[in-house]
Amino acid sequence: MVWSLLGAVAAAICFGTASVLQALAARTAPTGTGVDPRLLVRLIRRLPFLIGTGLDVLGFVAELAALRSLPLFVVQAVIAANLAVTAVVAAWVLHVRLSVREWAAVATVCVGLALLGLAAGHENPASVSLTFRLALLGCVVVMGAAGMAAGRLRGETRSAVLGFVAGLGFGFVAIGARVLVSLSPLDLLTDPAAYVIAAGGLSAFLFFATALQRGSVTTTTAAMVVAETVVPALVGVVLLGDGTRHGYAWSAVLGFLLAVAATLALARFGEPATETAEPAPAPTSHH
Repeated sequence: MVWSLLGAVAAAICFGTASVLQALAARTAPTGTGVDPRLLVRLIRRLPFLIGTGLDVLGFVAELAALRSLPLFVVQAVIAANLAVTAVVAAWVLHVRLSVREWAAVATVCVGLALLGLAAGHENPASVSLTFRLALLGCVVVMGAAGMAAGRLRGETRSAVLGFVAGLGFGFVAIGARVLVSLSPLDLLTDPAAYVIAAGGLSAFLFFATALQRGSVTTTTAAMVVAETVVPALVGVVLLGDGTRHGYAWSAVLGFLLAVAATLALARFGEPATETAEPAPAPTSHH
């Protein structure tokens, strides 16, 4: 179980670092109208985006390993905490200034994750019916349609809805990984959960990139964090039987709430490139 927790943390580090690189690429790509799948084609030609995508792949492998033996609510809270990683990377490498409140949020994320780690029990891959997997795939199709429709909205509403839909997509990826029967290539070809992971991840990636390119970073990221943590956590507890170590439910609830709330306080780091567009401030005595 310790290795699974370390895998989830490694995934958060990969995702948090990747977001810095992908954001730089997304802000320089030509914009279109609505949700344009060609955006991913334009982004893939940029080296920072390619490196970030490579880190995302490594992160997903680590996340998948963690989901094979940890509850969804633990893994998703750890993954969402990648914003704390992004904030620290931005402060260290890109010289983005963090406020006292944001440093406190980073520390609170760490406390929340420690409490979650304390409460986490070992879980086996969830055993669900083929009907459940097909229903999950149907939900991804509906989510994709909702995201395309959201691309026609305007202003903060567009950012919030696209961010929420992207978060649902990333949540479906986690749920799909949790219910995979086998990682054998032949089994993956016939398991609807594998298609949930592929379709959910790709569409969520597109919706999130679209929202970041022309919308509010904070609004988009906050909506995404809520969707990708709360929805899979509820599905895991209610439908998949996820639980905690005996007597540690309080630690799980408190840790989850602390980690998610503190992550939301760091929502502006969903896309730190906006901070680097201006010259770095002159050093001051408190740095």
